[in-house]
Amino acid sequence: MQISSESVKVGHPDIVADSIAANIIAAILKEEKKIGLTIDNMPHCGIEVFLGKGLCVVGGEVSTRAYIDIEKSVRETVVSLGYTDSAVGLNGHSMGILNTIIPQSGDINIGTRENMGKYCEIGAGDQGIIYGFACNETPELLPLPYVLVNRMMRAFENCGSPVFSPDGKGQVTVEYDDKWVPRRVATVLMSNAIDYRHVPDAARGDVESQAKKIALDCLRDWVDGKTEFLFNPTGEWQAVNSCSAADSGVTGRKLVVQLYGGYPGAQLGGGAIVNKSPEKVDCSAAFGSRYVAKNIVAAGLAKKCSVQLAYAIGIARPISIYVNTFDTGTVPDERLAVIIKETFELTPRGMIEKFSLLNGDLYRRLPKTFFLDDYPWEKTDMVETLKKKVSK
Repeated sequence: MQISSESVKVGHPDIVADSIAANIIAAILKEEKKIGLTIDNMPHCGIEVFLGKGLCVVGGEVSTRAYIDIEKSVRETVVSLGYTDSAVGLNGHSMGILNTIIPQSGDINIGTRENMGKYCEIGAGDQGIIYGFACNETPELLPLPYVLVNRMMRAFENCGSPVFSPDGKGQVTVEYDDKWVPRRVATVLMSNAIDYRHVPDAARGDVESQAKKIALDCLRDWVDGKTEFLFNPTGEWQAVNSCSAADSGVTGRKLVVQLYGGYPGAQLGGGAIVNKSPEKVDCSAAFGSRYVAKNIVAAGLAKKCSVQLAYAIGIARPISIYVNTFDTGTVPDERLAVIIKETFELTPRGMIEKFSLLNGDLYRRLPKTFFLDDYPWEKTDMVETLKKKVSK
């Protein structure tokens, strides 16, 4: 049995779009903090970004007391990702930028403000069905293919060689036994735009071996003599034909990559995440549900766990909680759902406070990875509480 996961570099056009949106929200939060930011007066953002052929369109809804120079934020983000020359597919200094942002709908706003709306509470910014997942395959309690392919993409980003331009993708296939225990990496796929300005003609044949070495160094514990390595399978990917010069970039289009890598049982719900303020449960509950699932697995209550949370716009608490431990749980899934409801604060206010989601620095980090970092929702600080609940 083989399972594959995909990941992309932060220079991939979809992640560039995510990064632009996330950095705009981070800038708003920074300015709001200067004038007294609280959960009760927080800004509300749902920002969409489209990239195509040297043009960036920024749209969506924003309600804030702060002034943000959108064009400056876009350019700074794109330049910081290494796009400073059209020879690598995009130039942050000269790209066109169109700002079409509008204020948040008043009908939505009343449902996300304390003492307003039908329920007079900070309710969910929209309806949504969100999934969190964890398993015991890795110390991070994430699927091994997901961990390995993300490790490889970070290695390519940090390799320091100008040969490998910002845009790139990867895929890792892991072989499992019939008990779902990972055994080895069967296939490694590396696709990266190459900036041939830094490759002498005589060294063109060495680029693939350089890429393989980067992959080997970070996957060494799992590869063997039979592992297949594939690099730029079409035979060519020039940097000038990368990023938005060759493909569009859109916010939220890499959710499978950013969440659980398409691992079986790790479902995808909700919508885009990094382009929204955290009263929108697509954002906050994506982290809240992961936090719950991870603590369940860390507490030894299951080897694998999926948690579904469902919300209604304007209502704070989940309207349903569903748990699936794939027959690996030590207690019935229905009982775990009751314990979750009793134990975890899964309202927008509760998750914003618990995970410090008004911290702009978190937003700047999110497009790269949602989980493989020291984020507050990656803590396993509810393990003892869960064990006590189960033992009663």
